[in-house]
Amino acid sequence: MQSTIYNFQDLTGSVDSTFLSWFGTTGALIAELVLVGIVFLAFYALLGLFLVYLERKVCAVIQNRYGPNRVGPLGLFQTVADLIKLLMKELIPIRRSDKFLFNLAPFIVIIASFMAIAATPFARGLQAVDLNIGVFYVMAVSSLGVVGILIAGWSSNSKYSLIGAMRSGAQIVSYELSVGLSLLAIVTFAGTMQLSGIVESQADGWWIFKGHIPAIIAFIIFLIASTAEINRGPFDLAEAESELTAGFHTEYSGIKFAFFFLAEYINMFIVAAIGATVFLGGWMPFHIGSWDAFNHVMDFIPSMVWFFLKAFFIIYIIMWFKWTFPRLRIDQLLTLEWKYLMPLSLINIIIIAFIVLMGWHF
Repeated sequence: MQSTIYNFQDLTGSVDSTFLSWFGTTGALIAELVLVGIVFLAFYALLGLFLVYLERKVCAVIQNRYGPNRVGPLGLFQTVADLIKLLMKELIPIRRSDKFLFNLAPFIVIIASFMAIAATPFARGLQAVDLNIGVFYVMAVSSLGVVGILIAGWSSNSKYSLIGAMRSGAQIVSYELSVGLSLLAIVTFAGTMQLSGIVESQADGWWIFKGHIPAIIAFIIFLIASTAEINRGPFDLAEAESELTAGFHTEYSGIKFAFFFLAEYINMFIVAAIGATVFLGGWMPFHIGSWDAFNHVMDFIPSMVWFFLKAFFIIYIIMWFKWTFPRLRIDQLLTLEWKYLMPLSLINIIIIAFIVLMGWHF
């Protein structure tokens, strides 16, 4: 059974028809691109503010304290106050830095996260770009962020920034392989790289349940490797404040620092959104076999609510990682990937290919 209510295709179709009648084909395309850009900018800013607030609250709960509670009700305006402070801070020029690359780096990082979030299916019919190589596209554009980090470290004329950038480059290139193999596992099950197609293939059950133990192993590897790829604790060696001050963004201030800070949280959401889409059914409701009454009740919950519930479940796990486990050393980090996660991913993908070949999955 598939959910047919809360379908955004009618809404997006009517907007498209209206723009076509007003502006013609080319004008409608430009108007739609502008509209999508404005919506994503607003979503990006609000999501970043909320995730910063959420992380402070989750951290406070884990550490048995209150967290933000002074600015606004329940401290809700604390992140807004922090944003205003960042916007008003002076942009400090760095002596002997490469000014063009130094200013360009934050934009590369934030544009990469913008491009990745565009392919995310938020609900049925609510997806800005639905490519038939969606998984490959997200992996490709999300990898561009490391270029910005390397440029930031090199152009800052600081040994702390350079060491942090080199650590980040080694870390992201290494863990990208395990992330790719864990996603490839579900692509093998679903038979498509299109994100909307992967969601549709889970109408009768999420792949984490239908794919037996190998799908669960792929999900665990995805969580660990993607946490490392976005430089979150306990894999935050690129910004290890006890060793490198703030790593690759040590010399940045004001709005440029805010770009790096915001991109980190948006990248966390992108990882959670892709994990929810590929492993947990995306916007698809939770259904159980032939329990028609139960499945019908689940269909009444809007698909967007399902998507965000699953995404924030993964975000909570990533935050729990950071505030529970101590930071790894660089040798421990690379050992974990090359000696454990990578071989395990390779064996797992071979087992999954055999399961699909024999037709043993649900």
